[in-house]
Amino acid sequence: MMAGEKSDTEIFVKEKLASGLANGSEEASDHAHLVPQNEVTKKKKKKSKSKKKKEPVQTDPPSIPVIELFPSGEFPEGEIQQYKDDNLWRTTSEEKRELERLEKPMYNAVRQAAEVHRQVRKYMKGILKPGMLMTDLCETLENTVRKLISENGLQAGIAFPTGCSLNGVAAHWTPNSGDKTVLQYDDVMKLDFGTHVDGHIIDCAFTVAFNPMFDPLLEAAREATNMGIKESGIDVRLCDVGAAIQEVMESYEVEINGKVFQVKSIRNLNGHSIGQYQIHAGKSVPIVKGGEQTKMEEGEFFAIETFGSTGKGYVREDLECSHYMKNFDVGHIPLRLPRAKQLLATINKNFSTLAFCRRYLDRLGETKYLMALKNLCDAGIVQPYPPLCDIKGSYVSQFEHTILLRPTCKEVISRGDDY
Repeated sequence: MMAGEKSDTEIFVKEKLASGLANGSEEASDHAHLVPQNEVTKKKKKKSKSKKKKEPVQTDPPSIPVIELFPSGEFPEGEIQQYKDDNLWRTTSEEKRELERLEKPMYNAVRQAAEVHRQVRKYMKGILKPGMLMTDLCETLENTVRKLISENGLQAGIAFPTGCSLNGVAAHWTPNSGDKTVLQYDDVMKLDFGTHVDGHIIDCAFTVAFNPMFDPLLEAAREATNMGIKESGIDVRLCDVGAAIQEVMESYEVEINGKVFQVKSIRNLNGHSIGQYQIHAGKSVPIVKGGEQTKMEEGEFFAIETFGSTGKGYVREDLECSHYMKNFDVGHIPLRLPRAKQLLATINKNFSTLAFCRRYLDRLGETKYLMALKNLCDAGIVQPYPPLCDIKGSYVSQFEHTILLRPTCKEVISRGDDY
């Protein structure tokens, strides 16, 4: 072969290499030699194995615990609202940020409870329809909460009985066993349920009405609650929040069957502060003007809830009781009835100071307990919470969110895409 001439082999290799570059094949990636076909196949197989693992997706109906849907263990924060001008400095304060870093595990626990609430209410809104037995409705909701929150004794579970109060009943009604009440097209139902992780409670509610005639009544409570949230903050007086809520609520009218009603704030119902394992922690957030000059404080949780009514705007206790709760500060009180002692042991083990209802006692296998329960109430150990009702023929709507007054900002923990 003459100097400067190329061998047949070299020419073949260069032609193949050029062809590979034109086609974008793997042969082009080896600069000086050809790659055997079986090597290309192996490389392709290796690439397909390294595909990213899919994140789990919630089923329908929901059945996967939310902790499995967030493998990082970090749950989404709620809606963030900045404080008003005199507290804006908190946003950039390094000291306040450090306080939040220290509370991160607690924040994450309550955010987990909030995520469960969002997913459960989304599912329930999709299946609610006239003709449902109220007992079935409650048990479906509660069993879904138990699955999604990975119910575990007093560490995680339902925070209080499912309130599904109808029409003029504003709060604290849930069916007792054997109740045959059925949800109707013209009902206005307040669906108020709670979740908790480590006793950190999400108290959150919305109203369901199938008949669009009631839409302004629902909007009044929803917008009044949003105003209450907006006005809340560190060093804000509770009475000022109430005045702002009432102004929004009573700007609404609703026409029901040809008669126009001004929507009224129910003056003897309130929002409230929330403590660990303590749904009512001592401070009340009024929904009318007047009331306490007490201020909200840094680090506090509040349930901001409003009730709009076409009745008198005043509730009283009525109907058969279903809700009960052990008094938070009760010390040791001697009991004579063995059956009352036994029932108290069940309450301490399963609910501690969280609210419960008769259906929950039935579920635990308790029977013939009404006399013992009355004994615990008479002794002041357990407090009964009968349904709260406005006048007959009236309609009440309710919306509620749990907020946290963080050192740097206000977090509406239970906020969702729905309300």
